[in-house]
Parts: sequence; C-alpha cells; structure tokens
Amino acid sequence: MAISLQKGQRVDLTKSNPGLKKVMVGLGWDPVQNSGKKGGLLGALFGGGGGGPEIDCDASVIMLKDDKFVHKGDLVYFGNLKSSDKSITHTGDNLTGAGEGDDEQVFVNLDQVSPEYNKLVFIVNIYDAKRRNQDFGMIQNAFIRIQNDQNNEELIRFNLTDNHTGKTTLIPGELYRDGTEWKFAAVGEATSDVSLSEIVQKYS
Repeated sequence: MAISLQKGQRVDLTKSNPGLKKVMVGLGWDPVQNSGKKGGLLGALFGGGGGGPEIDCDASVIMLKDDKFVHKGDLVYFGNLKSSDKSITHTGDNLTGAGEGDDEQVFVNLDQVSPEYNKLVFIVNIYDAKRRNQDFGMIQNAFIRIQNDQNNEELIRFNLTDNHTGKTTLIPGELYRDGTEWKFAAVGEATSDVSLSEIVQKYS
C-alpha cells in the first residue's frame, strides 16, 4: 500500500524499497466543474458555453546541482522530453487534464541520474496563465505519486488539498539525494510565477 503523505513530510524512497532503480512520477489534476450550467465565467473558461480556453497545466522537472540550476538541458518539460544525462524522460504534454489518473508522467532512472545532481524538483504550472487570466483556484484534485516502474506498485502519494487561488505554479514535491539514498519531500507550495522561465530563474 502506498504511503499517503501530508504537506511537509519527507520519506525514504530507496532505503525503504531495496533494489528500487526506476520510478514513474505521475502528476494529475482536474479542472473545477461548473455545476452543469453553461455560460457564465466558469463556462467560458472551460468551454461550457463561452468557447474560452481550457486550463493547460504542464509538468516539468528542474534538475539541481548543489541546489542550483546551471544548464538549460537540466530542465525537462514538454519542449525537452529527456534530460541531458538520459536519466529522466517526460512522456509529453496533456493539454486539458481531462480523464482519471495521471495527466502527465515522468520516468526517472535513479541509478542513471548523474552524481552531480542532488535534487529533482517537480513543477506544475499553468501555460499562458497571465494572458488567459487563469490560476490554481480553477484546479482541483491535484496530486503527485511515485510508482515502482519495475512492478507498477504505487509507493508514495501526496494529494494537494490547499486552496491555491491566485497562484499559477505548484511545487508538489522533490526527489533528493541523502548520501547514497533517494528521499522524497512533499512540498505542496504554490507561487505566482507565470512562466517556466520565471520559475527556473529562482533556482539559478
């Protein structure tokens, strides 16, 4: 059974799961429903009558060296689906968040992550949020989970329950090294960064 985490919790990943080498990190979210009424503000935002844009959330991974982002190849997102050391693979962009389960997935070969990286920060941000006037108050059921890629066992799940109205970026969690082991931190923080480049600059 997966460990269900609360915001701020940290857990051993590899120490508690000997032999773990490859994981799938799943990130999911759903748009807030508009109570079945067409038209109006939410109807316009979610295509329920006004024809407005749906919210496009994007998952990304920032690879840090001594807690710093130093090279553009260390950002894995829909425009760069594989890390420069080939240890991380992003499966691609999901434009709507519709449906159950993971909306976007990232595969991490823990053994292959170059030793110079000490932390992998998982990010979800709203594409073009400022122009579309969208924020995470329009998103619900956000989560991050980690699954053993070798047997599909879910190991860790963190459901984000805070109200993030007015925020445009989420930092659901981090994988980080502790000696020879990997641990996971349930961060669950939100920021007002409106672009991926703006987020990355904070780690530079």
